[in-house]
Amino acid sequence: MGDQLLRFAGFELDQQRVELRGADGTPIKLRPKAFEMLRLFATSGGRVLSKQELMEAVWPNVHVGEDSLFQCIRELRTALGDERRQLIKLASGGGYLLAAEVVAAPAAGPGQAGEEGPDPTDEIESLSPAELAAVPARSPRAMFGLSRQAIVGAVAGLCLVMGLAVAAPVLKPDLLFKRTPPRLAVVAIVDDSNDPRGAAMAAEVTARLTDGFARIQNVSVVAPRVAVSGSGITAASTASSDYELRGELQHGDQSWTLRARIIKAATGEVQSVVAASVAAEELDAQLAQSRLVAGVGHVLARRLNEILEPSAARARTPGASAGGDKVAVDQALASINQTTRERFGAAQAMLQKALTDDPDNVDLAVALASLQMRGIQMVWFSPEEAVAVEAKANATLEQALRLKPNSIPVLEAHCRFLSATNHFVESLVTCAKALSFDPWNGSALYLIGLGQVYLGRFHDALATFQQADRYDTPPASRWTWLLGAGMTYVLMGRDEEALPWLQRSIAITPATGRSHFLLAAAYQRTGRFEEARAAIAEGLKLRPGTTRRSVSPPMKNASPVNIAAWERVVQAEVDAGLPEQ
Repeated sequence: MGDQLLRFAGFELDQQRVELRGADGTPIKLRPKAFEMLRLFATSGGRVLSKQELMEAVWPNVHVGEDSLFQCIRELRTALGDERRQLIKLASGGGYLLAAEVVAAPAAGPGQAGEEGPDPTDEIESLSPAELAAVPARSPRAMFGLSRQAIVGAVAGLCLVMGLAVAAPVLKPDLLFKRTPPRLAVVAIVDDSNDPRGAAMAAEVTARLTDGFARIQNVSVVAPRVAVSGSGITAASTASSDYELRGELQHGDQSWTLRARIIKAATGEVQSVVAASVAAEELDAQLAQSRLVAGVGHVLARRLNEILEPSAARARTPGASAGGDKVAVDQALASINQTTRERFGAAQAMLQKALTDDPDNVDLAVALASLQMRGIQMVWFSPEEAVAVEAKANATLEQALRLKPNSIPVLEAHCRFLSATNHFVESLVTCAKALSFDPWNGSALYLIGLGQVYLGRFHDALATFQQADRYDTPPASRWTWLLGAGMTYVLMGRDEEALPWLQRSIAITPATGRSHFLLAAAYQRTGRFEEARAAIAEGLKLRPGTTRRSVSPPMKNASPVNIAAWERVVQAEVDAGLPEQ
């Protein structure tokens, strides 16, 4: 079967051209290791392949952890659209199998298999968030000076470095890194639910947590293990790990609850504890599992980031309170996520006062920069003020990125800066970098989706916003991706589908005004003219003085597709009663 075409589930695996194609013949991007793993599945005759067998075949003579295996499995499931894990299945005894009939056919001769494969210099806008996460964050000034071709070249170079990094433990332990990543053992979640569905639910939650933490850039994940005791199967401790993630799944009358914690393995000291709950009957099992895992994963990933990326040494004014810093930052973040002009003003004043007391505090400065970027996006600064704020934020973030390049709050602030200043290609890179430390970061997903909208990639944006909604973390940011999905549907002309998303967003955060204008356009184009006029009136009450000229966001660096779609939306808003000038 070495050169044959292998067909399964509407896909075609071309071993001669080393290419996976969809039902329409379109090539689907796969990394070489993922392709080799898929080839193994397709030629295995439907048998279960153990994890060890897969790792030895795909990475011969190279020692890799199971997180590399999980990365390939996840990439294959994404490429095959196998979100429900019906094609590549986890077997009950461990290992995986391809659950589809495979039919072999003669391989096409040279030149007969269709067009050439994808151009390796495809622009960076076409990369997925997972691929973008491989690109290192850059300071705004340094990033802005690069061409797109140069950025893509950097991606290719980094892929080579990452390949060497996999082999480094065999070649020479410290060839590339000064220290190995800390090991996090994900211990099988204990089923305390007393529910017949509990065991399967706990197993799926464990798998999703393992997959999620395996995506985090600065940790190495040890796969779940179980032990058999006299009283049955229990979670087992994993030797040689630095941290352990343990948890229990419970079921009450109305909800499923997942409680989880990270423990320092050497001392047993609990580093962070979190619980997440979902309604037992309102959500399907897949969505319930996704939200349970995201609810605990988001909090624990950020805590892990704090532990592994401690604040850089900085001067602190004598008597300054670290606890006070945290209160100021937390309140500022709440004001970013739940935006009103009054909350914004109060948070800005509070952070400025805290910075006056502690002027060298990087965390406070980054929080202020991130908050002020929201103010620029919401047009709460005059044009002159916005220019000064942008310059100050740029300087703050350059310094913060040098001191804390892997800090989630710093990356989020940089991501928001790039989005607010309409540097969308660069924002995709930095936001994906933030996701590489917190895969359940709905705020970063929202900003990625926003960048995709401005670049005219509406279908990609919609998928990104919907992914954020499946995670639903952090809850305080929920209105943003709801607004993003509604906005994207409106830009696509799918107004009926936009309505529930916009209505849900307004129900959470009604004070932005922009949501009401979009709602008015959707009502107008679906023939609900009275409701359209009422939505315009509410929007003008919240954002007085808005006209045709000022209602749409800044279009610098936006694609022609996005600009044309916004023009159609603005015309609908004018038809609903928005003033011309």
